[in-house]
Amino acid sequence: MAAAFLAGAPVCVHAADDDAMLTALRAVEDRWAEIRFEMKASKAEKIAASEVVIAQATQVVAAYPGRAEPIIWQAMAMLGEADIRHDTVAIGIAKDARRLLEQAEAIDVKAFDGMIQTMLGMLYFEMPGWPIGFGDKKRAEDYLKQALAIDPANTDNNYFYGDFLSRTGRAATALPYLERAAQMTIRPGYERTDKGRLAEVQESLTAARLAVSRKAR
Repeated sequence: MAAAFLAGAPVCVHAADDDAMLTALRAVEDRWAEIRFEMKASKAEKIAASEVVIAQATQVVAAYPGRAEPIIWQAMAMLGEADIRHDTVAIGIAKDARRLLEQAEAIDVKAFDGMIQTMLGMLYFEMPGWPIGFGDKKRAEDYLKQALAIDPANTDNNYFYGDFLSRTGRAATALPYLERAAQMTIRPGYERTDKGRLAEVQESLTAARLAVSRKAR
């Protein structure tokens, strides 16, 4: 799927508009989390469901031009499909998502408390390197550190940086970040997202502790 691009500077949005936008994005997030964490279906069915979420997010982007937050979730929805596909098509989708995230970053660098930088960091970490993709571990770490600088207490910022450290052979350094992320509370209205994320945090924390224990022997 080709990325959708917006032009122009951020527009002035009233509080009521913000509330409506965030409500629309919450619906996108809830469906995304259901597909990612709960859906038991074939790969084809999950891809079809993800494409519906992408269309839903794209509608929110069109409704709120010049806002970074809908673009972030459009990119997130696209990456959800890429993760399910896990093939050469996914690389093209990831490249389009990266462009959207860079666009969102140009609009509001601190949108969603570092979510842009965390997503870009994990993209650079997970993607294969040149000539197939754009993977780059140094750029990945730079982005993940930027996310933490924006919000050091954010669960996702701590989790993804800790997971990155653990998976690059620095489990002991990763532990404080993963332990901080594991202290997250489940937010009303975001149960699917938060429960799914907490399970991922616990899995990464367990792996890091095991790696540290093995190294100490």
